[in-house]
Amino acid sequence: MAKKVIVGVSGGVDSAVSIYLLQKQGYEVEGLFMRNWDAYANHDILGNPTLNEEICPQEQDYNDAKKTCEILGIPLHRVDFVKEYWDHVFTYFLEELKKGRTPNPDILCNKYIKFDAFKKEAEKLGADYIATGHYARLKDGHLLRGIDSNKDQSYFLAQLSKEQLENVLFPVGDLTKEEVRKIASDLHLNVAKKKDSTGICFIGERHYQEFIHNYLQPNPGKIIDVETKEVIGTHNGLMNYTIGQRRNVGLAGFEKRHYVCGKNVAKNELYVAFGEDAKYLYSDACILEQVNFIHKPEKKELTAKFRYRGEDYPVIIKTTEHNEIRVEYKEKVKSVTPGQFCVFYDDEECLGSGIIKEVENNGEKLWYLTD
Repeated sequence: MAKKVIVGVSGGVDSAVSIYLLQKQGYEVEGLFMRNWDAYANHDILGNPTLNEEICPQEQDYNDAKKTCEILGIPLHRVDFVKEYWDHVFTYFLEELKKGRTPNPDILCNKYIKFDAFKKEAEKLGADYIATGHYARLKDGHLLRGIDSNKDQSYFLAQLSKEQLENVLFPVGDLTKEEVRKIASDLHLNVAKKKDSTGICFIGERHYQEFIHNYLQPNPGKIIDVETKEVIGTHNGLMNYTIGQRRNVGLAGFEKRHYVCGKNVAKNELYVAFGEDAKYLYSDACILEQVNFIHKPEKKELTAKFRYRGEDYPVIIKTTEHNEIRVEYKEKVKSVTPGQFCVFYDDEECLGSGIIKEVENNGEKLWYLTD
């Protein structure tokens, strides 16, 4: 009897091709569409609805998923995880912004929704395995990078536990995006040419600041020149800026290039540096919190990514006297940002990750964030 696989069908090309590949391998395949965000419930701080589209993008994705499953001849189930998403992902996102940090909610979505709530729902449907369209690979329980280095998504899976990765399949992990597109085109799938979704899932194509202001009131404050300590402008809320940001800082009229280099949450001040010298952005170590290892590293010298699509930097992992994980880099790294994830690799294997809590340079804590 064929093993049953429940595929997380998103309405995109990767999950669509995953269905086809699993069918070819002889599995009994069914689809499950997750509704994680109630777009029609979006309201601003005054209670006014904010969604004006004729059809919600999420509903369009569902319609695309339904059409894909019809073409490939499998049933499609639908489940709401709106409450779970709000409790475990969106609330975390807002709290991190309030702290002045730069969160990555997609990593938490995988941890709490796609490989927890979704997996439990799939088990109710009799699943032997679950599958997603992530560009990643699994070998003997070890999480590996996807073959396509431009699309590798192991970074987003680095908070998963070893147990969460049991009975999981990543059908497109051994393919390039170009190969996936070709398969979809040859099958005449409705999503063969559909654009990949970008940005944070619940914001979609909407303007980031406008969306955030629906939930957090803007709190304008001073922009300070880090060198002269002079007030040079007004920011529209610290949650709208991240370390290293160069565009849309709100300093029109300044010809010299400038970038965000720090925040003071207590004083509600944003610090900006001018010129090409990014000395305020470089660090050589960071302290992590909420550290998760899928497999314990067998050595202390690894590589790490400090943001998705970022470079791999050689690092050494140490444990502090306070039992915290300290990561030291062999070369200075630019814009290592509190709230983002440090993801560890041993060559092709993704070992786990932690949230960046503090950033240091030459033994001193950088004032990226002060309170």
